[in-house]
Amino acid sequence: MGRNGWRESRLLLIVAALALLASTPAVLTALKVTDPWAVTLAAGGAAVLVSVVVVWQERYKRVAQQRDEHALLLRDGCLVLSTGRLPKVTQAKDPLQLGVHPAFTGGLVPGRIPAYVGRDIDAELRERLAAGGFVLLIGDSTAGKSRAAYEAMRAVLPHHVLIAPRDRAALPAALARAAEMKRCVLWLSDLEKYLGAEGLTRTGVARVVAGEGHHRVILATLRAAEQARLVDAGTEPDEAGRTAFNEARETLEQAESLRLDRIFSAAERDRARAHDRDPRIADALAHADDYGIAECMAAGPDLLRDWQDAWSPNTDPAAPTHPRAAALIAAAIDIRRAGYTSPVSRRILRAVHEHYLNTRGGARLRPEPLTDAWEWATRSRRATTALLQPEEDDCVRVFDYLADAVQRRSAPDDHVPEHVVRTVMTDCDAQDAHAIAMTAHAQGRYGLAEAGWRTVLQILESAGGENDSMILPSRSNLALTLRRLGRLDEAEEEGRVVRDVTTRVMGEEHPDTLACRGHYAASLAALGRLEEAEREFRAVLEIQTRVLGAEHPGSLNSRGNFTTVLAGLGRLEEAEAELRVLLEIANRVLGPDHLGTLALRDTLATVLTDQGHWEAAETEIRAVLEIRSRTMGTAHPGTLTSRNNLAIVLRHQGRLAEAADQHRAELGICTRVMGGEHPETLTSRYNLASVLAGLRRWAEAEAELRAVLGIQTRVLGPDHPDTLASRKDLAIVRARPDS
Repeated sequence: MGRNGWRESRLLLIVAALALLASTPAVLTALKVTDPWAVTLAAGGAAVLVSVVVVWQERYKRVAQQRDEHALLLRDGCLVLSTGRLPKVTQAKDPLQLGVHPAFTGGLVPGRIPAYVGRDIDAELRERLAAGGFVLLIGDSTAGKSRAAYEAMRAVLPHHVLIAPRDRAALPAALARAAEMKRCVLWLSDLEKYLGAEGLTRTGVARVVAGEGHHRVILATLRAAEQARLVDAGTEPDEAGRTAFNEARETLEQAESLRLDRIFSAAERDRARAHDRDPRIADALAHADDYGIAECMAAGPDLLRDWQDAWSPNTDPAAPTHPRAAALIAAAIDIRRAGYTSPVSRRILRAVHEHYLNTRGGARLRPEPLTDAWEWATRSRRATTALLQPEEDDCVRVFDYLADAVQRRSAPDDHVPEHVVRTVMTDCDAQDAHAIAMTAHAQGRYGLAEAGWRTVLQILESAGGENDSMILPSRSNLALTLRRLGRLDEAEEEGRVVRDVTTRVMGEEHPDTLACRGHYAASLAALGRLEEAEREFRAVLEIQTRVLGAEHPGSLNSRGNFTTVLAGLGRLEEAEAELRVLLEIANRVLGPDHLGTLALRDTLATVLTDQGHWEAAETEIRAVLEIRSRTMGTAHPGTLTSRNNLAIVLRHQGRLAEAADQHRAELGICTRVMGGEHPETLTSRYNLASVLAGLRRWAEAEAELRAVLGIQTRVLGPDHPDTLASRKDLAIVRARPDS
């Protein structure tokens, strides 16, 4: 019996016992007991017991109601047998029901599932399933993730109960049921659909897999493009920015992750040849240099060609093309790229697809009628899937292989058009609005991110969700975004409200309260209210040190942020001394290559620069740059920050030519990785312009500043502090002060 079942039985026994005691006066009467003391005592006790019985009856009803609701969600929202019961793994005989892509048959062979071709990760995957816990397979669409997971699960855990929710709505019931069982597998294909405050969180993972005396597994798959989107959203340059997007990232960090390549290795191809009597596998082997075997069998390349060919002008009645259908599909792909993970309504696609049609030629393509476009786009082809798979509520879901293919070839600044994203926000739930805002923020599109957070809050508040768990994080994210937009007063006001509400709801010493107070202190510092920021940081640090300990990562982070306030107040020696103490602790507790340790070294280098200790600052920066380049790569935001810091300290030493080289290298990477309009790219161009001005290369400096100012005015607005700074510097450069 599960914990909830035992809880319900216990409540039922309590109610029955209390009801029996409440009937004592009637029993005494039946037995003709007339002693006045006994009768009076029994009557008084019965009156009290009746009220207690009512309370316990209500508790029992609530538990029973919750049980019934979960049972209904499990039956209607999860994979079940014909009897309505959850299956054992060995009873789940059709992998298509678990998200495995059907294979193209071509009419040559029966069945849609070919023989399984063993993958190089199989042994490690099966070992991890045997150990239990949260196991995650990451790879491109049609790489074979779900099939590998399915085969490993059947091989290692055949007698475990399988809990496979079809969507996010069924996840709470699935989590509750999994947490009750001794042996089960919680199957989450396409994990991005289940992440978030109302979905799978770090707490939910712990609820299922933590503890002893059971063997529970969360087995999930995640497309590589989704993993990149979720991880990149957490690479903000400051801790306040990173924590705004940590929900999904922290959940992913709980998993034992394995990566599955789309292109089969030589050993995997050798194993495939053992099954080459199946013409599907033989054909896939013939194209294995260009495509993965799994993607060929799922007809991914063929369906991609179908979509691309559909764009041709519709000029031959004997061989019609489908440019309008291609536009509908392109719109669905872009909506997916914007962070929207749910099926998209046909109404939205109708509203935005004309943009994609017009960019490819519009009326010159002679597009087909909309009804014909829908029929072609949603028709299953090659016995596998449709380009737009019909879903409930007049919605469709785009074939994820297409979304991955577009994402792989898209430039960093090839963003989804803003009007398309804003249209989608008119017809989405809070989770999708949250994901859209997160994606926009990671791309530096802060105005769009603000609209996303406000959409989340509007949806939750209109649904009467004043106590919804997403509201406070969304308001905190909104405060951060307002700070990025330069609207510092609004950011401070929003951050103060979040801090006060979190303190009231969760208490002064809750980690979330302390994090909100730290973010609020950062807002105060940005406004130049350094004395207030100092007081707030000191209050946070006192609690963190007492509750978490002086060497807890949260405490170290707050102490590091506090040193920036000390430096702003001109207390540079005090800031340096504190940073050196923190670095000793961080090197010992976190390790020399940890992000937190490197951030502290960055701050120390800045303090040394402000003190005029330029050689020492350069030594520190070069050490951090080497570690970040080696451990994170040259394009990581942290690495780019180090390169920018190096250029700044070189400028202070009068080594302007070297500084210009560093800024150019940084700018090249920023443009390639983040796009030409990302705030980090604009900052890099602005810094390069400053060095060029120092070198008296006025024409080059003016050209850079004009380009930066034009983008900032359009993206950030004419009144943003960065825009105003660029306008001022452009005026100075145009005046040629040293000419």
